[in-house]
Amino acid sequence: MLQTNTKPSSTILSARRSTMLIFLVCGLGVASWAPIVPYAKERLGFNDANLGLLLLLMGAGALLMMPITGILIRKHGSKKLILSAIILLSIILPLLLIMDTPLTMGLTLFIFGAAIGTIDVAMNAQAINIERHYSKHIMSSFHGLFSLGGILGPLFMGGMLKFDLQPIVAIGSISILLLLIALSQYQTLLSSDQESTTTEKTKFSWPGSAVIFLGLMCFIVFLAEGSILDWSAVFLKDIKNFDAAIAGAGYAAFSIAMTAMRLLGDKFVDKVSPQKIIIFGSAISAAGYLVAVFSPWGWLSLAGFVLVGLGAANIVPVLFSAAGKVKDVPASVSLPAVTTIGYTGSLAGPAGIGFIAYYSSLSVAFCVIAGLLLLVSISYRQK
Repeated sequence: MLQTNTKPSSTILSARRSTMLIFLVCGLGVASWAPIVPYAKERLGFNDANLGLLLLLMGAGALLMMPITGILIRKHGSKKLILSAIILLSIILPLLLIMDTPLTMGLTLFIFGAAIGTIDVAMNAQAINIERHYSKHIMSSFHGLFSLGGILGPLFMGGMLKFDLQPIVAIGSISILLLLIALSQYQTLLSSDQESTTTEKTKFSWPGSAVIFLGLMCFIVFLAEGSILDWSAVFLKDIKNFDAAIAGAGYAAFSIAMTAMRLLGDKFVDKVSPQKIIIFGSAISAAGYLVAVFSPWGWLSLAGFVLVGLGAANIVPVLFSAAGKVKDVPASVSLPAVTTIGYTGSLAGPAGIGFIAYYSSLSVAFCVIAGLLLLVSISYRQK
């Protein structure tokens, strides 16, 4: 439960700042991979299909480590896991530019995904425990820093490459930055004694129906977000006749809207209530998809992607926060379960959308996503 009528201590305030920076590190780490994908593709001589299969290994590493991280948190706390995983991430990032065979590249991507999956669960565990010391919702601000890292990562990498810096030097600089941030913030993260009770550390329980429900809601929202990443540019180019050079504007519009809304989201959640954020947010996102599909004007389709970002921005933070408060289920059990189910949506969902698009059209696939988001709204309304 959130504490009331108690001002957070300086220890908690410091832990909050440090955890926000860890979310930034995770966002930077994930996003820094995107600009070097073309280099990896060229080095390996892969086509799009081969690259897509290889990228699945990154997701597999993340999904494997998420439930394992929950077990490790109960034994060692999230603080040590965060530092260990960021050290591993800092080592792995430059290797993504060096590996020159499918086997070594696949293994490196698997480890990269495992590091990201570990950081993701562990930093959210920190955030949930910090939020318990507040009388208000603060989870959105953490996720806002992750989204901000997702925007800054390609900008940093792209900027360094633009000035003719060697790719290995550019990605190495990012790795050093991530490591320095993690080392500087490690001491002020919550220790295992501060972040969980003895009962949570020793008692094991299987996720119940409430946890599965939250996970399925996350699955749909992650599917909707992942589909913007993978399919918005194709949609704008092939369906709305955008020039290929600016087809990425859809994802950019979505990302900026989501980041801004998450950074402001805590105030909205406190004023409106977490339940209404999910009910109305998913409905707004569904409307955004429908606007993008049925708009006769390109600029209005971009506005649709903005609506998707605005509506979806605070749903996952609210669901993660709820996962940490499920009755009789430790956060170290519920959070990895919800995270794993949710991230399955971001991996398998876009592939499913491609399947629907192949047999019908991408517009129909986007309408299916809108329907699923409306299902989230209806389901949570009846919860």
